[in-house]
Amino acid sequence: MTGRSQTGAGDLLGLVRSGRAVTRGALQQATGLSRATVGQRLDRLFRAGWLREGAGGPVDSPLGGRPSITLEFDDAHAVVLAADLETRHARAAVLSLTGEIFAEHSGTLVIEDGPDAVLGELGRWFAELVEKAGHRAAEVCGIGLAVPGPVDLESGRVVQPPIMPGWDGYDIRGRLAGAFSEHTGAGPLPVLVDNDANLMAYGEQRTAYPDCSAFVLVKVSTGIGAGVVVDGSVYRGIDGGAGDLGHIRVPAGAEALCRCGSYGCLAAVASGGAVARRLAAAGVPAASGSDVRDLLASGHPEAAALAREAGRQVGDVLATVVTLLNPGVLMIAGDLSGTSFLTGVRELLYQRALPRSTARLEVVTSRLGERAGLVGAGALVVEHLYAPERVEERLLAMGV
Repeated sequence: MTGRSQTGAGDLLGLVRSGRAVTRGALQQATGLSRATVGQRLDRLFRAGWLREGAGGPVDSPLGGRPSITLEFDDAHAVVLAADLETRHARAAVLSLTGEIFAEHSGTLVIEDGPDAVLGELGRWFAELVEKAGHRAAEVCGIGLAVPGPVDLESGRVVQPPIMPGWDGYDIRGRLAGAFSEHTGAGPLPVLVDNDANLMAYGEQRTAYPDCSAFVLVKVSTGIGAGVVVDGSVYRGIDGGAGDLGHIRVPAGAEALCRCGSYGCLAAVASGGAVARRLAAAGVPAASGSDVRDLLASGHPEAAALAREAGRQVGDVLATVVTLLNPGVLMIAGDLSGTSFLTGVRELLYQRALPRSTARLEVVTSRLGERAGLVGAGALVVEHLYAPERVEERLLAMGV
């Protein structure tokens, strides 16, 4: 099996972006290519505007001489759009190719209004954000979208999402690309869609824990989901269903009806929505996980007690997750990720998991906060567009 050559222009770009080889000489050594061939392939990347020359590097030869010119990925040639949808709220942004946020907007978008209306409005947000950021629509190279449901990555469609009525199998990519074009006149753009917990985990791991080879993020908001990053890549399972913690059955939920239609799911007893329902039944105004978050922030004692109990339920399940995956970092994120919930998680996790599984485990909260999904969605687009095989396709399409 011959496969694709591993020494194309895209491979050279990958070596530069990763920092493994950032001079012409280092690229020759890494690839075995001649100086002339390296020069030809780099020239294509320079003409595309994807590479630039940086400062001179150290002199490698003991005899001295001129320092080697370093090569850098030029992140100024394009921008990406990203959005993170929740059940009643959304956040959107324009980002650089290295994850810097140039412009951002958040507001009410009700996912139960259906994909046509929600994605149409998101297209309008994107158009306004690009203008606000001082960029042209033609500079946008792709769109990333985080959604609160399981996603088949290849098709970009959600699959039987419990809290996204009307979205099952819908052409999200086509509608969102079309909505952006309607408001800007831009041509077709690649749109990548993934589960919100996956993209939060991807953003957090790349930003704060790049050396962690097994990273788990658990998002506890309206529902409960997990994102798993192994060796720098999101683990999704065979069709995007990995990480669906909220629908693991737990003894405490035997009589609790979940939004998926089953009884006994973890989300039915320990999600932000479940805590909100228990607070409402006790006479405390709360309708969603965000309401619970606000009550926790104000120091509400009953909300704190229920959040801690929810944390214990989740911690009991996470003991199995930690034993199975042996992660270096377990991050708790979402509406309930405050002190009370985290205390409950730690109580049961350390009680139930084997000491060996937790000896080197860091249990932490989010570093990026509400921006984690945006950063992860942007990174997903960039890694897709600048993968070696796609670089070659794009260069040929550009005529370089």
